[in-house]
Amino acid sequence: MTMSLNHRYDFVLLFDVKDGNPNGDPDAGNLPRLDAETGHGLVTDVCLKRKVRNFVGLTRAAQPSYEIYVKEKAVLNTQHERAYVAIGKADLLKGDDKKRKGGNAVDEARQWMCKNFYDVRTFGAVMSLGVNCGQVRGPVQLTFARSISPVVAMEHSITRMAVATEAEAEKQSGDNRTMGRKFTVPYGLYRAHGFVSAHLANQTGFSEEDLALLWNSLTDMFDHDRSAARGEMSTRGLYVFKHEGALGDAPAHSLFDLIEVKQNDPSIAARAFSDFTVSAPAAGPLAGFPRVALVRIVG
Repeated sequence: MTMSLNHRYDFVLLFDVKDGNPNGDPDAGNLPRLDAETGHGLVTDVCLKRKVRNFVGLTRAAQPSYEIYVKEKAVLNTQHERAYVAIGKADLLKGDDKKRKGGNAVDEARQWMCKNFYDVRTFGAVMSLGVNCGQVRGPVQLTFARSISPVVAMEHSITRMAVATEAEAEKQSGDNRTMGRKFTVPYGLYRAHGFVSAHLANQTGFSEEDLALLWNSLTDMFDHDRSAARGEMSTRGLYVFKHEGALGDAPAHSLFDLIEVKQNDPSIAARAFSDFTVSAPAAGPLAGFPRVALVRIVG
């Protein structure tokens, strides 16, 4: 039996990268994303949600209620058609008016999508293109992650002792080398903020079990997302503020201010997590916020 959410949550996520590219920018040749004015590193909310999706897909292996809607090579309208077949309204898929496909069964189809796809009931989705399953506003939202200190994007030349085609081999007279580029951040500690709405959770069916899976994902997602491009990435802190009320009992920004992260010596380039100090209240009820408690999941 699933339990509905009765509390609002706000959380701070800290993670770092060492000698890797945490989130390449396709508009800048896949360089690490940067704030052009301040030099701080950025990681998009979409990138973080992708890692959560991958973790859920890996650990739950497409179990009922834990399928992933937005995944590699997915055809979204095919998933929409599954919803109409499952609710017994496959006849509504016939016809050429795709904008109106679904008719009065859209709400029912949307509920089926929420029930069967973890990421739909967690992050929401726009499912009104083609086969119409409506739109879902997700209860879990994340901000961009921003590095605590400015970072430097390093460019490295790399070589491969092979070529792709015979023609390339002939041009190089058998030398068979290919040059390439790799971009990394020597070290960066990033901070993102997140929000969980009990009100929206009850609309999508996002449950206490789903919330526990979210915390597990944010804690362990980097351990299952290794690649040569990303170097070493780890979750360094996950601080969760639990409100007594469903609508919340304190402004999120006031709670976020309680988690302070500072570089020990800003004059020296940071190269490890130990170059920073994280200050946070003790776990439990918060002084000054009597109806809010801090849960330190990591850190």
